Amino acid sequence: MLLLVGLGNPGAEYAGNRHNIGFMAVDEIVRRHSFAPFKSKFSGQISEGRLGLEKVLLLKPMTFMNDSGRSVAAAASFYKIPAHDIIVLHDELDLEAGRLRCKTGGGHAGHNGLRSIHDHLGDGYRRLRLGIGHPGDRNRVTSYVLKDFARADQAWLVPLLQAIADHIDLMVDGNEAEFMNRIIRHTRSQEE
Repeated sequence: MLLLVGLGNPGAEYAGNRHNIGFMAVDEIVRRHSFAPFKSKFSGQISEGRLGLEKVLLLKPMTFMNDSGRSVAAAASFYKIPAHDIIVLHDELDLEAGRLRCKTGGGHAGHNGLRSIHDHLGDGYRRLRLGIGHPGDRNRVTSYVLKDFARADQAWLVPLLQAIADHIDLMVDGNEAEFMNRIIRHTRSQEE
């Protein structure tokens, strides 16, 4: 079993925030792959289903971003899922909006959700870093990530979330290069 974790903040007032792109991606995976409805467990919302032959648990921690690790650790412990079988989908300031990168291990780069997961599980989990761009001034970062995506952002956001959901089975299977290629092809075809 794999654990896919979308990071975000709970509550309607945060639903459209840039910081919640991880939640958005997990919600799209649930829709596209007919996963079970979300249930409350492990201080989060969980849904179970299959991607290819792999049984997958999707988790949206409801602990707020800064305490995400508690929810992730509880689910991982209960299901005995090792860190290398956890994929975290999260917002990334250091990537241009609409870009993404796969990564395993490494630092948290000041991301409070990742910092919390590091504190509970270490850094051996996999990540899907979803670019939201940077406001240009580090003093504006908090207000930037806690603002909703602009209407103009929907032109890249919706195709990106759809492409992630359509091809996430490749990442789950460990084929990150082909996953990235398919995302690039899918999002470029949407731009044309």
